[in-house]
Amino acid sequence: MAKVPRSFRLLSELEHGEKGIGDGSCSYGLKDSDDIAMYEWNGTILGPPHSAYENRIFSLSIYCGDRYPDIPPLVKFESRITLPCVDQQGFVNFSKIPSISNWKRDFTLETVLVELRRDMAAPSNRKTPQPPEGAEFPPADLQTIAKQRNL
Repeated sequence: MAKVPRSFRLLSELEHGEKGIGDGSCSYGLKDSDDIAMYEWNGTILGPPHSAYENRIFSLSIYCGDRYPDIPPLVKFESRITLPCVDQQGFVNFSKIPSISNWKRDFTLETVLVELRRDMAAPSNRKTPQPPEGAEFPPADLQTIAKQRNL
């Protein structure tokens, strides 16, 4: 099967993200509509019900490097969260999310957000005490970090 170019793939994801995902618990779109290379994205996850995350809105920054979707995007929570797959700077460690730890080209930004929300709702995480609402991780230059990580 032919490999879809990065730009076509991201255009498809942008169109899908603008229409909304499923029940509206996750959303994403370009950070800057003038970013023709489609590197920087914003994401939002509504905390799952019956969990310590309930009634919270989590903001994320996403950087899709030149090799996306062959390798995963760089994902950072802007909203402070306590979750095993998120480090002290807010970056997501995909290896700690079993469903997407073995990255596949078929995975999308939607897949990432939905699986992060599913991880929040997991029995081992749903009651984890959370930082005060409104707390944020320190800002970071995703483009620089992506280049350092060869993404």
